[in-house]
Amino acid sequence: MVDESKLNGATMSETQDVAPSNILLEVKDLKKYFPIQKGLLRRTTGYVKAVDGVSLFIEEGETLGLVGESGCGKTTTGRCIVRVYEPTAGDILFHENGSAINLNDLERQELKAFRRHLQMIFQDPFSSLNPRMTVLELVGEPLLAHGIASGTELEDRVAEMVVAVGLKVEHLPRYPHSFSGGQRQRIGIARALVQRPKLVVCDEPVSALDVSVQSQVVNLLQDLQTELNLTYLFVAHDMSVVRQISNRIAVMYVGKLVEVAESEELLRNPKHPYSETLLSAVPRPNPHHRMQRLNLEGEPADPANAPSGCVFHPRCQYMEDICKMEAPPLAELTPGHHVACHFADSLALQGIAYSDSIAVISG
Repeated sequence: MVDESKLNGATMSETQDVAPSNILLEVKDLKKYFPIQKGLLRRTTGYVKAVDGVSLFIEEGETLGLVGESGCGKTTTGRCIVRVYEPTAGDILFHENGSAINLNDLERQELKAFRRHLQMIFQDPFSSLNPRMTVLELVGEPLLAHGIASGTELEDRVAEMVVAVGLKVEHLPRYPHSFSGGQRQRIGIARALVQRPKLVVCDEPVSALDVSVQSQVVNLLQDLQTELNLTYLFVAHDMSVVRQISNRIAVMYVGKLVEVAESEELLRNPKHPYSETLLSAVPRPNPHHRMQRLNLEGEPADPANAPSGCVFHPRCQYMEDICKMEAPPLAELTPGHHVACHFADSLALQGIAYSDSIAVISG
């Protein structure tokens, strides 16, 4: 069982500011460094800074979209939150009933007991399911592992969840190979939600699916969020998908957050040049509302050898000398709109129409 003293505030020394009651998860200065080892003795010669000082919060019942190109650290952030990866530093605070528990302080057995509140939907619906287990075994395994249900009760709870994600009770004795990609992802969703968690990290849950299936899965996640009172961290690289499901959007680049804002605000009024570039790649169904595609020069910065100053400055068309020398903090430009850019208040960046962004995926 989780140590009750921790739930009652014994670990609150890690944070002096008590978060509002509607905040479910708070991440402070999260870091995850992977060592670079070379030679026969495997000596550490450096570190890949996959996540480098990320701070964010998620309110109960909302969806925070975490978006960025491949290699920016968004998946690593999600895996650190659910402790699939051990964070190098930082605090992950889960708020409940006016108290907070730092997930980084939990021992193995305490973390196991707490995992029913935190679950993850993985990106690949093919490799994330054991091909030797039936749907009943796959979805029911978390219930058995945590001693929540067994026997007939387990079968009933699994059947209920399988039907809730759009499958049939007849599918329970079947194996994963007999299902399509979209159906396999529904099995993965059922497995994550069967314990009725409070927070679900969705790690690009639709990126491996056909476009026609993506919309169905996103709509399913929205329906389940309402029915089960779920909170999502939705990790993706497609801004169109992120917009459809997210209340707020956080943009990530080379291990750092560069902009966080309400979804509509960020779409209409981006304040970071990298956000503007991501938005320019969103296809428009209306030919009269097309935006010129912005192409970034060069490659993303190496997280093992990040540039000095602003990590985005080697690819930024608005770069000035200060950008090379001084890293801008993630500061609040307007209420709820945080940006890490020296010139955020003076740049006139191009966004996209709210209606255009949702039309792409809703079809």
